[in-house]
Amino acid sequence: MDFIVGLLEIILLNIVLSGDNAVVIAMACRNLPSQQQNKAIFWGSFGAIILRIILTFIAVGLLELPYLKIIGGLLLIYIAVNLIKGEDEGDVKASASIIGAIRTIVIADLIMSLDNVVAVAGAAHNNILLIIIGLAVSIPLIVWGSQMLMKLMQRFPIIIILGAALLGYTSGEMITEDDIISDWLDELGLPYLKVIISLVLAVAVVGIGKALEARGKRKQEQMKDDK
Repeated sequence: MDFIVGLLEIILLNIVLSGDNAVVIAMACRNLPSQQQNKAIFWGSFGAIILRIILTFIAVGLLELPYLKIIGGLLLIYIAVNLIKGEDEGDVKASASIIGAIRTIVIADLIMSLDNVVAVAGAAHNNILLIIIGLAVSIPLIVWGSQMLMKLMQRFPIIIILGAALLGYTSGEMITEDDIISDWLDELGLPYLKVIISLVLAVAVVGIGKALEARGKRKQEQMKDDK
């Protein structure tokens, strides 16, 4: 049962966090002749997938070092809050050559996939089989179904909120699984605090993210009024 829950967690995290990768692919290939676009998408996505898998396994190894799970958990909190608040990914340069488009896709995906790598590494709990199956199922969904997924997330914003809450919960798991924190909680005889901390962080990231989102909207409205 834990394996199935972990697998679903990895798939959901990948889908929610990879919505903008579809935009990168589309923008990088928009100036190519139509017969070259599919090739650029395939090879660019293939290269990005290989790099992401390698980075995920590296992240799993690094998270075994002292304090790095705490750092990774704090990074996930930051990512989760920004997921709700909304971030501008910036413009992606279109290329007129298939090699240039592939290079753009790989580099942009590599930069944008830090959140995916940390989230998957944290959710996998060192289960290599879980990582392999989770990435094998979710990455094709992202590459070939990402446009539909983006529309679904725009139509049903609750998906974003659930994804951010899941990130918050995962961050709590990562932080409390660090040997320093875990041993301290065990010494206090309060192991149940691990679940409570994870739930509190899940709620907190949603609350903070929504508050920052509302503040951002107020600033935009104020700027429009000033003009």
